[in-house]
Amino acid sequence: MKWIFRLFGLIVVLALTAVGAIFLIPADRIAAIAADQIRTATGREVAISGDVSMTIWPVLGVTAGGIEVGNADWAKDGPMLTAQNAAIGVDAAALLGGEIRITNIEAASPTIRLEQKQDGRASWQFTDASGEAQIETETAPDRPARAFSIEKLSVKDATLIYDAEGSDLVSYSGVDLLLDWPERLGPADITAKLVPAAQDVRVNATIGAFSGFITGQVQPVEATIDTEGGQITLSGRASTAGEVAGQLGLQIDNTDAFLRALGLPGADLPRGLGRSLNGQTELTLTGDRRLALRNLSLRMDENQINGAMDASLNGTPQINAQFNAGNLNLTGLTGDDASGAAAPATPSSGWSRAPIDASGLAAFNGEIALRADTIDLGRFRLGTTRTLLRNDNSRMVTELREITAYGGTVTGQFVMNNRSGLSVGGNINVSDIQLEQVLSDAIGSDRLTGAARAEVSFLGVGGSADAIMRSLSGQGAMQVGTGTIKGLDLDRLMRGGSAGGGTTIFNSLGATFTMEGGNLMNDDLLFALTNYEARGAGRVGLGSQDIDYLFTPVALRANEGQGLAIPVRIRGPWASPSILPDLDAAIDLNFAAEKERLEQEAKEKVRQKVEEKLGVTAGEGQSLEDAAKDKVEGEIKRGLRSLFD
Repeated sequence: MKWIFRLFGLIVVLALTAVGAIFLIPADRIAAIAADQIRTATGREVAISGDVSMTIWPVLGVTAGGIEVGNADWAKDGPMLTAQNAAIGVDAAALLGGEIRITNIEAASPTIRLEQKQDGRASWQFTDASGEAQIETETAPDRPARAFSIEKLSVKDATLIYDAEGSDLVSYSGVDLLLDWPERLGPADITAKLVPAAQDVRVNATIGAFSGFITGQVQPVEATIDTEGGQITLSGRASTAGEVAGQLGLQIDNTDAFLRALGLPGADLPRGLGRSLNGQTELTLTGDRRLALRNLSLRMDENQINGAMDASLNGTPQINAQFNAGNLNLTGLTGDDASGAAAPATPSSGWSRAPIDASGLAAFNGEIALRADTIDLGRFRLGTTRTLLRNDNSRMVTELREITAYGGTVTGQFVMNNRSGLSVGGNINVSDIQLEQVLSDAIGSDRLTGAARAEVSFLGVGGSADAIMRSLSGQGAMQVGTGTIKGLDLDRLMRGGSAGGGTTIFNSLGATFTMEGGNLMNDDLLFALTNYEARGAGRVGLGSQDIDYLFTPVALRANEGQGLAIPVRIRGPWASPSILPDLDAAIDLNFAAEKERLEQEAKEKVRQKVEEKLGVTAGEGQSLEDAAKDKVEGEIKRGLRSLFD
């Protein structure tokens, strides 16, 4: 028992001696050596300021009133890290052996400034660091230096500032960061929490050979970014120079919420253009922020897109992309989808007055080529489509290289300009379009059939479909081969004066037109039939969705070869226009000479009656009124002379 107590006493003495030895090392000396180690590891100036004191619990080490880590020599906005309170934990066993082995660094409410140049330089690249931090002790200056490592780094409530040259400044507050790096030559786990907006953004990453990573080497990376709106994953390789390559995955249920959670402007995208995103791609990002996506497979709502893209991310993104789609649903873009806020326009309700959000035109510049098997635009449905979009400073030109639609083809270009208010315009050429189908979708009418060729140039201005349609201006021409007019039987009209019911078959139809203030004006419509011809002139209200048109069929063999015309007035809303013979116009056209003869006979009868009543007769070249005046004057003169006789 006596030896047991002696052994126990020896252990206690040794423990007390060890603890006492620790306390004999000045706290400011430990802090200075730790700062030197961080300086050697990063190649940056490190300053520890304020009161420095020793701590035993919960971590053996020192606390300092402040710590500052310098930035790259080209950085313009001060130190990379500043903190008012910092704690540095050390390994007690290593400390007894004369080595300052940093196990933990904690910083409370620091400010972290990260800067990046367009040429790829980044302030967090420690290219001037040795990566083999070493120290010497005063007691053994010739002793072999030992490697430096930091097992844990903890940052609470930090302000993170990211300044990328050519882009807007990004600043996050309330950032928590934890680095777990147990082996100096091994991987490191990084977890971070940011609150750019109302919701947390959580980042988890594992970086292989972290000691090489912080000196700019490319290392394996597995990373995940989680927000309430969705998740982004990366499996590949990366470096502190901003170089990234690997498989990128997207699983975003709500794009608007995801962007807002990152502190970015939201994107209230039309359905079909990415309210939700799910896909993957092979990603390559260079240090100068050039992005390449290959083998892209992306599902945007119900639309599947495949393709590739190159982009420069300095400032407004400059994009060059090629996409292929199968059946593309863009009814959300036109406001004609049942789930959207805007109700579809109908011939009875008019065009949609829902505001059109064209702010997305400012999101990028560049070219995007698209090929689709079909495109559903709500009112209109297109077949195989090849287009090229060119966007420059909120002005997008869509080149219609080939569109199959309604049995024909469409080419030309369509322009959306949102530089100073939204305007749309273009030049469209169509060939062999089936009128019955396109007019049924456009205005809900299937009265006119036939294959049409047409060309039109137009311009509209306004913030809604209704405003644009009411402002349309431009011009165009149309030519149709053999076709029919449903609801109008010219034979019945010419024989009995009834315009309704039946069908008229025509050999050709041609017209030119102008547009102004949302009204289409035409005065040279010509139908050619075997025994008839028909001309038309009037107004079609494109904005108001009404019509006032005079349609004049002529029976070429009637009226002893002089022709017989029965004008028909088409007037009212597109949904239910009235079609009635215009009798006044019919009389003017067919009985002009008879009408003039009857008018002259009526005038002569009236003149004779007046002469009989007044007892006057108009002389040659004299009107009946003048003759009446002469008679009255003569009577007055005779009456005056009788007074003096």
